[in-house]
Amino acid sequence: MIIDAQTLVKTYELGGSTVRALDGISFQIDAGEMVAITGPSGSGKSTLMHILGCLDQPDSGAYFLAGENVAGLSRDRLAETRNRRIGFVFQTFNLLPRMSALENVELPLLYAGNHNATEPAIEALRTVGLEERMRHEPNQLSGGQRQRVAVARAIVTDPAIILADEPTGNLDSKTGEEIMALFFSLNAQGRTIILVTHELSIAKRCPRRIHLYDGRIVEN
Repeated sequence: MIIDAQTLVKTYELGGSTVRALDGISFQIDAGEMVAITGPSGSGKSTLMHILGCLDQPDSGAYFLAGENVAGLSRDRLAETRNRRIGFVFQTFNLLPRMSALENVELPLLYAGNHNATEPAIEALRTVGLEERMRHEPNQLSGGQRQRVAVARAIVTDPAIILADEPTGNLDSKTGEEIMALFFSLNAQGRTIILVTHELSIAKRCPRRIHLYDGRIVEN
């Protein structure tokens, strides 16, 4: 398995009371799976995504990523793990506006100290069907094209996991279908895909769904 979450608990102080955003949840995800994480607002989806993406750590419990216990890693080691093992795709694309598509895709490699980033970045853009737009800046691209750039940036470091947060939320239905087809293609190549979504139509298309409610898993 590539992800092993064991009795994860995460609490927050809100208005003088303690909120258990995650209430002792456990699950495993095997390499190569495609999984949707669903649930209503406030169910714990975002909190879980931050933990799975090594952006936050649980208060208690254990999170093993590719056999490595993530809890207790230093900030530098967490950053290294994120860069090496996880590709992120966000609803709002998170592209740098004054940089070309190619330059945006090169960034994760440059952060990792790889200064031969151009060829891998071009190949990633080719994979998502956007090689001919690589010199365009984000404001010269459609929403679907910007999301393709974001996917290319996510895969350029060849991560084992793609973690996508509401990846079709800002797209029309036709463009959303195209992005989902791209995720299915990446999954068919052996990548583990985890989609955090509130869209039931998207979740139903994934082979597996983990549904959260009040910080607990009610379907897995």
